[in-house]
Amino acid sequence: MKILLMCSVFNSLTQAVYTVLIDKGHQVSVAYAISEVQMLTEIEDFEPEFILCPFLKRYLPESIYDNYPTFIVHPGPIGDRGPNALEYALQNHTKEWGVVIVKANKLYDGGDIYAQKNFKVRETSKASLYRQEIVRTTLQALEAFFTNLKNNEVTPQILNPIHEHFNQLKRSIDWLKDDTDTIIRKIHISDSFPGVLDEIMGVSCYLFGVHKEDKLRGSPKEILAKRNGAICLGTIDSAVWISHLKEVGGFKLPATYVLKDKLIGIKEDRLPLLFDKSYETFYEVSVAKRDNVAYLYFNFHNGAMSAEQCIRLKYAIEYLKSECEVLVLLGGRDFFSNGIHLNLLEDSAKQGEDGWANINAMNDLVHSILYADEVVTIASFGCNAGAGGVFMGLACDYVVGKEGVVLNPHYKTMGLSGSEYHTYSLPKRVGKEIADTLLDECLPLSVEKAKVLGMIDEIYEEKSYDEALHNFAQNTYSDDFIWEKQDYLEKYKEHIEAFKEQELEIMHTEFWSATSDFHTLRHKFVYKVCPRETPERLKLRSNKESVYA
Repeated sequence: MKILLMCSVFNSLTQAVYTVLIDKGHQVSVAYAISEVQMLTEIEDFEPEFILCPFLKRYLPESIYDNYPTFIVHPGPIGDRGPNALEYALQNHTKEWGVVIVKANKLYDGGDIYAQKNFKVRETSKASLYRQEIVRTTLQALEAFFTNLKNNEVTPQILNPIHEHFNQLKRSIDWLKDDTDTIIRKIHISDSFPGVLDEIMGVSCYLFGVHKEDKLRGSPKEILAKRNGAICLGTIDSAVWISHLKEVGGFKLPATYVLKDKLIGIKEDRLPLLFDKSYETFYEVSVAKRDNVAYLYFNFHNGAMSAEQCIRLKYAIEYLKSECEVLVLLGGRDFFSNGIHLNLLEDSAKQGEDGWANINAMNDLVHSILYADEVVTIASFGCNAGAGGVFMGLACDYVVGKEGVVLNPHYKTMGLSGSEYHTYSLPKRVGKEIADTLLDECLPLSVEKAKVLGMIDEIYEEKSYDEALHNFAQNTYSDDFIWEKQDYLEKYKEHIEAFKEQELEIMHTEFWSATSDFHTLRHKFVYKVCPRETPERLKLRSNKESVYA
């Protein structure tokens, strides 16, 4: 079928829907919902059989849904109508929530329902719930949608009142009355957008990334400590860590970068390199061991990795090589990794210097993975990965993915040619022609398609993923494998390093030149500048062969 995806942003849900439809053989094009004229022009150019809207910030004009079958993915169950559905679900401690695919009409979320699926609600942030449960449930609903669309089986929507916008008054924290659990819930409800508006040390800013603290204590809102960019604030009954802040009119940064000199005299409360998780606190890197396997977690906010975070992770890998036979890189709660830290580079007064340091630190990290010849290394793409994060994973001996995960194995949309040894690791798995196509087309890729291409070794379903991953990991180690790996790396080390050096030679100008596209594209990305048109790469190109087809 010819399907047009209409969206405000090509976000994680839209990308997941896009890759599934592509994998099923549909002709799929994307149009951004920018203006009525622009949308109608792109619809007429493509002539879709129907329009599917996974993520919209605005209501569509009637000129679209009156003339084309149009369906909206709504992150709520039957009867839920209006904006901020997940905020209301979390505020009300809802145990079960859902996703519906509803036909667009003049009633806000009021059309007939063509698919519905429910899920259990975790105690987590809105962002994590969206990236995981909402995405998985939408993909399940999509299967039912096609059957019901074919058979014209619909369920009338229950026309409950439309809930109002979830404004900052509903999100605000009263530090003198709200206990720790309430503060955590309020920040979770607003993460990763728009955040909770507050004032910290005289700075008006939005709060993100909250973590409970078991040991430190102080007065409500008193800053007790800092750690890896986060700050710890006292509450009426304990304390919380806030990892990120966004000044009004600014962009999201680690909290210490926003507060800067205001934190002089605040102690750095350090943790061991690999935290044992013996109490609740803020941490980024931890390890779990089972049998002969070590699982390395690196829960970096939004998957972005600064030079300092890369160095810490490298040290962790170097240490663990002598502590296990198989080392599995797991990434974080919602992302495996998305490569270098663009927000920190945008904030830097020395963008070229800090960018260069970041990519070299990332390469040093990948080097430690590539040359870990005492152990078997496995990348677990249990969550989405992008840019350098994908290629960091491909540096491992084996790559395993969880069904439904989306990869973005490219750099060009940020004006970069990329490094992380990708010109070695990607062609080694898929061949040069496919590697060049992946890097050039800049489209998301399902792990299912990645396995077909040779990027992924195995894929396991979500409900049994952890156990399947462990069984796979246990069966990879052998003395013969290690000996062959050591011989190979010793023989080809100069060859492998030449790829990295060539990558960096190209990237040098991209970081250091004042006219580099990287600076412009990074600025637009960090400040979330609204696009003026749909990117050409997302429009269906019927006359061009693609590995995605």
